[in-house]
Amino acid sequence: MSYRVAVVGATGAVGREMLKTLAQRNFPVREVAALASGRSVGQPVSFGDKTLAVQSLEKFDFAGWDIGLFSPGASVSAVHAPRAAASGCIVIDNTSHFRMEPDVPLVVPEVNPEALARIKRGIIANPNCSTIQMVVALKPLHDRFRIRRVVVATYQSTSGAGKEAMEELMAQTRASMVHDPIVVEQFTKQIAFNVIPHIDRFMDDGSTKEEWKMVAETRKILDPDIKVIATCARVPVFIGHAEAVHIEFERKVTAAAAREILREAPGVQVVDRREDGGYMTPLESQGEDATFVTRLREDPTVENGLAFWCVADNLRKGAALNAVQIAEVLAAQAKRGEGALAKRAA
Repeated sequence: MSYRVAVVGATGAVGREMLKTLAQRNFPVREVAALASGRSVGQPVSFGDKTLAVQSLEKFDFAGWDIGLFSPGASVSAVHAPRAAASGCIVIDNTSHFRMEPDVPLVVPEVNPEALARIKRGIIANPNCSTIQMVVALKPLHDRFRIRRVVVATYQSTSGAGKEAMEELMAQTRASMVHDPIVVEQFTKQIAFNVIPHIDRFMDDGSTKEEWKMVAETRKILDPDIKVIATCARVPVFIGHAEAVHIEFERKVTAAAAREILREAPGVQVVDRREDGGYMTPLESQGEDATFVTRLREDPTVENGLAFWCVADNLRKGAALNAVQIAEVLAAQAKRGEGALAKRAA
């Protein structure tokens, strides 16, 4: 069984990674369409060893297409994702627009694949990139020790803000080297050689929208009773998000027990040698599928406390791979005659 797949936002960093991931994982595609705004029509994009010409999203007819992988920006998804779903195309949306809507499942396949049984509108939401890598690591620990509270600080790369943000880091870095003026457009302050504790807009309680997303999404995906507080910062890195995670559990936990559980967990790789270089950094996560857990240790400042550092490629597991993995679950269900794709075929 093979599928017709439309990739929306195909010229962006995540859209290109979606096309790359579909090809690398040999997803059973019969036909692939690369869609973007009118200004990108005709632009070539790669899909495996093929080159696709970008088509107009505004003019595209989704009738007869099975899966839509969307990453065009929230306002665009708000218009075109329901249009695609109404045509019978199952939408896996990477934007923030549908994530907290109660009738839209928010899915990380290693964590809550059962949520895919609750597709009502033909739309599935991909969580925030920083949330995805954290809950992949938290899920097996929560199952064993039950999490009470999570305190997380994120160190998020510029690719999380898009292609132009990455280009601004490059331009500012070059300008700093030759003492040219620093131009700030994509961020609120200079990003080169700096850390900015501000992602997305500020909310009334002093949190940023990015921090709110991590709280709300973690609770929707994992457990509404977990308390979460996040501080999200942008760092001068091109690809790869890092997080310092501190957890308080209901039950007694040891670093040794947590390490063994995480080593067996899907989507997690433990790299935790207590020596120089025996840990993972964002640079080393680039192009990798896993969420890497490292610097794992007990936290003596709280009862039943644990701390670790985790990194992941935010364009891959934090976006494109997670979306493709959702599609893979749907395809596996359809092979058994179950799930949304099977119902669509019927």
